[in-house]
Amino acid sequence: MSSEAVQGISVAIDNNQYLADGADTVDAVVTVAADHRFAAAAPVQERLEIIIIDCSGSMAAGDRFLGARRATEAALDELPDGTLFAIVAGTHEAHVVYPRGELVRADPRTRAEARRALDTLRPYGGTAMGTWLGMARTLAARYPQAMSHAILLTDGKNEHEQPAQLMAEIGASRGRFTCDCRGVGTGPVVDELRTIASGLNGTMDVVPDGAGLVADFRAMMQSSMAKIVPDLTLRVWTPAGATVRFVKQVAPTIEELSRTDSAAQVGDYPLGNWGVEERDYHIQVRVEPAAVGREKLAARVSVLAGDEVIGQGLVKALWTADTELSTRINARVAHYTGQAELAQAVQEGLAARKDGDLDTATAKLKRAVELAAESGNDGTAKLLRTVVEVDERDGTVKLRRQVDDFDEMALDARSTKTARVRKEN
Repeated sequence: MSSEAVQGISVAIDNNQYLADGADTVDAVVTVAADHRFAAAAPVQERLEIIIIDCSGSMAAGDRFLGARRATEAALDELPDGTLFAIVAGTHEAHVVYPRGELVRADPRTRAEARRALDTLRPYGGTAMGTWLGMARTLAARYPQAMSHAILLTDGKNEHEQPAQLMAEIGASRGRFTCDCRGVGTGPVVDELRTIASGLNGTMDVVPDGAGLVADFRAMMQSSMAKIVPDLTLRVWTPAGATVRFVKQVAPTIEELSRTDSAAQVGDYPLGNWGVEERDYHIQVRVEPAAVGREKLAARVSVLAGDEVIGQGLVKALWTADTELSTRINARVAHYTGQAELAQAVQEGLAARKDGDLDTATAKLKRAVELAAESGNDGTAKLLRTVVEVDERDGTVKLRRQVDDFDEMALDARSTKTARVRKEN
């Protein structure tokens, strides 16, 4: 393990650096951790919170709309006085419900005015999430110095604009604000929410009804307020002849990271806003094989705040003829490789079940049950039991005949949540 800490940020590298003769692939788990020294040294940041409420006609069902209003009020109560905020109503269009005109700062008066504005809302129209993100981006652009964060709530799928428009808005919004997504009911499309949240460095989850939104909105706002540094970046430098195959977050959730090229052999991966926390990343690099006994630097991994390097670690490769060394799998790399396989097995199994391919669904979900048990991912293991029956005597897995639609959606949405593994000494 290699590690370097600067200003309260540590970057630790776990990998088996020994490669067999002719091997060309290096896997490493990079742990980035920020501690209280980092928090204490961080300058006070201007903040902007944007709450986007789905106001489409389908929100009239059950207690969804009432729950959305109450959840928004709960989120407003978590805002420290002085925080800039806005509430956006999303249908097939997007408009700012509060404030009318220039943005305002949270205080008793503005919170009361915002509540009165919420009381005037009624569900109507369709769903165009890219348009909603575009409105949030316009608001964030007015305050480029602020840490901007959005909460997006929907109960449906993005059916009133083309998929390309949503993808374009995600791309245009990247780096402008982060976005946590929540779906309520059984109508939201998990893949759409996951795409938005992953692209904008946020979280994604689903709740069964409006009553569950209040606690969730409160928690999202508390988490946002705990972020103290905007837009950290993971920079991966590789020497000539080496290429990065992928970089993805593997804890606390599995997320694909978007790369921006900053220079030759350098890729930057935005990490979003940070507080006192720890995240793990899996990096795979292809290198040109060297002679037995020779060591190479496969990658240099840095964490940047703006243009300043605040943490750094090295990924090394050493070729050996000792098969005991070269076949040793790093425990952390193996664990997160298994977690990624678990998420894929869940998602592919659920997709096969929807398509009526029950044999494939059974095989994939059986593998998911095995992986969840092996890795200690109790959360996913529990969710799997809502869609399959497991015979504890022989491990036989059968699809349940009756599955609650929300249980199936929750398993899909939470399949990327990972179990942590202890660091090697």
